[in-house]
Amino acid sequence: MAAVKNASAQIKKAPAAAPTNDAPPGKADAQVQELKVTGHLMALPPGLFSFVNELNPGAAMHNGMPGVRVSPPPIGGQNVEISGFRSDGWLSAEGDAVLVRIKNQPAQVLVTIYQLANMPDASPRLQVRQLVGEAHIAANAPPPPAANAAPPVPQAAQEPANIVAHIQSRGDVGTKFGEWLGEKGSQNWIEGFAITAPDGVNPSDFTYQAVLGRGWLSPWVDAGQYCGSRGMALPLLGLRIRLSGEAAERYEISYCATFIGGASCGPVGNDETCEAEMLAPLESFQLVLTPRGRKASKPRK
Repeated sequence: MAAVKNASAQIKKAPAAAPTNDAPPGKADAQVQELKVTGHLMALPPGLFSFVNELNPGAAMHNGMPGVRVSPPPIGGQNVEISGFRSDGWLSAEGDAVLVRIKNQPAQVLVTIYQLANMPDASPRLQVRQLVGEAHIAANAPPPPAANAAPPVPQAAQEPANIVAHIQSRGDVGTKFGEWLGEKGSQNWIEGFAITAPDGVNPSDFTYQAVLGRGWLSPWVDAGQYCGSRGMALPLLGLRIRLSGEAAERYEISYCATFIGGASCGPVGNDETCEAEMLAPLESFQLVLTPRGRKASKPRK
């Protein structure tokens, strides 16, 4: 089963070089910059993908950090071809991109993220998109109708869902606020989701992210937009939801989640990250919206 594995390492600060007679005054006291380095093994199906380290205007950058490198794994990279637009292989936080081709069969790529240790919130806005791939098209194609299937329910008679998620081996599944989406213990992870803002709430006041790895979150998207992937065997590792403006004035929010392997998290509040301690794939989650001034209902088990 494909999963995203995580490993982190930290470069320790080296001692300052000893002064010499040839060094200019003050130069010998320079310190080595400390970095936080995180590695992710990402499983991809055959196809062509783009990795883009998008510009993040809200984050302070220094020397192109947070920087990203995409490379074949140490072993088993014979089916991986990587073509970058920079000769040095870096994806700086200025919109650099790289193309990754997976040939013949699923393979893993190594994504290494470099961040300044004193800026933990300056995570990369790394976007992964599949450009070409028959497996992706087949996974999104609607299944043929069964011979004895019941006639479809007219769209007008269906109650609209507040949350829709793409679940491994199940496809798109929807539910209402306060209900669980996904099934605990099913071993089917969630690959992406979209949330519809309540009536009268500006979508830009109801935003969310997906956890993709340790210290790696997807870009913020407005309500109504899809966050994640479909049919790419890439599990989400958690989520983060933020209410601002009128949405925060009208509603209180809490959400909790379960993960493959039995871990759980939450409930957590507005603008908090909901993830497992060991970053297991997201299996199910529940989102509760409570109007301000009304007593919050107890989350359903």
